[in-house]
Amino acid sequence: MKVSEEFLVKADEKAFDLGHRKTINFNIGRYNTAVERGLSKFENLENSKKKAHVIKWRVMENLDKYLPEFESNFQRRGGKVIWATDAQEAQKEILNIINKSGGKTVIKSKSMTTEEIHLNEFLGEHGIESLESDLGEYIVQLLGQHPYHIVTPAMHLSKEDIAKLFHEKFGTPLDYTPEQLTHKARELLREKYLSADIGISGGNFLIADTGSIALTENEGNARLCTTFPKIHIAIVGIEKVIPSMADLDLFWPLLASHGTGQNLTVYNTILSGPKRGDETDGPEEMYVILLDNGRTNLLAQKEQRQGLYCIRCGACLNACPVYKNIGGHTYNTTYSGPIGSIITPHLKGMKEFKHLSYASSLCGKCSEVCPVKIDIHKMLLLNRRDAARQHENTKTEEIGWKIWKIGMLKRKRMDGFSGKIKNFFLKFMFKKIWGKYRNMPEVAPKSFAKLWEERNKDTKNL
Repeated sequence: MKVSEEFLVKADEKAFDLGHRKTINFNIGRYNTAVERGLSKFENLENSKKKAHVIKWRVMENLDKYLPEFESNFQRRGGKVIWATDAQEAQKEILNIINKSGGKTVIKSKSMTTEEIHLNEFLGEHGIESLESDLGEYIVQLLGQHPYHIVTPAMHLSKEDIAKLFHEKFGTPLDYTPEQLTHKARELLREKYLSADIGISGGNFLIADTGSIALTENEGNARLCTTFPKIHIAIVGIEKVIPSMADLDLFWPLLASHGTGQNLTVYNTILSGPKRGDETDGPEEMYVILLDNGRTNLLAQKEQRQGLYCIRCGACLNACPVYKNIGGHTYNTTYSGPIGSIITPHLKGMKEFKHLSYASSLCGKCSEVCPVKIDIHKMLLLNRRDAARQHENTKTEEIGWKIWKIGMLKRKRMDGFSGKIKNFFLKFMFKKIWGKYRNMPEVAPKSFAKLWEERNKDTKNL
């Protein structure tokens, strides 16, 4: 089954799953309340968003300057930088580091880039245990699933679902409260921080002028992952660079408020290489892997490169009526929702993933809530245009639109076909796309122009 066909099947299932809808509406409802309160703390939110947009624009236009600047400053502090063209290269480099050190166990903090390169599965195939330490990631890992949401990996699960999972895995009572379940997870994970050979994280931002990575979190697990193990590896997309540490004053509050409704997340960490001199905390070795994996394909698209401005706050997912109905797993991509729909076709190929750009009502809510003012719904239309120009649509679709265009270019042609012929073409060409739960619209036997002509004719005869 093609990816696009699988998407339609899964979307069909989830859209009518009332239990799923109830859970998502409840969780996103709580998010909306918190975010509304968080955004009210900004004196001039619109101005902050515009400023963030300009900074990200400047970075993308000068990426060839900022990335080498970050690399130089990070290496000067004892860190090592590795450039990875794609997922396979990143996997290979990580495995080389682990094998070289003789490591066998990995503890991970939450990172979408590691999900993007399927790191856990890859390490498992090579006999290396890789354990997620973020509570949401830990839960979906126990279930054998991928994250459902960019910020909240287990958003699709209720507290009863998680209690049942812990009961099956660890024998905890089914009536355990969220607090008790969290305590159990801490108890299970605490020893892993101390015994793991390698700590792996992502990076919310790369700071060019200091050669640092910035991490933001609420659980403290990222700090434990990056300080206890002897080796720390950070996998970060090349688009995450910002010019200066001073820019965190803008980006950290924007990310926190749009992601969880907080003024600032509980733990905010800046890491600038391995421990030095008489420092007691931190890894002995630190690596940053700068991941491309299709990002330069998007960078090459002048009209669409603003998709790389994304700071992964998840706001557009929570605002999207399509995401709220079909869920995160339906997209079959690392980055779901509106932002995933605009970047995935460039990261993974237009041919396979162009259908995501049609998974939108084009209501514009995603663009409205974006903290860096990405014009998301416009990007969706540009992706559709590119798919048509590159002839990535099916032959049936192309033929259908050609016939429609021929008919629409001249009024005589439009009126020349009877309602029966038009209805036949609609059912033949678009019935499957229209969906099995909706009736195809019926075209009237006569067009409005024909009716108008007949009416005026009768009036003239009077």
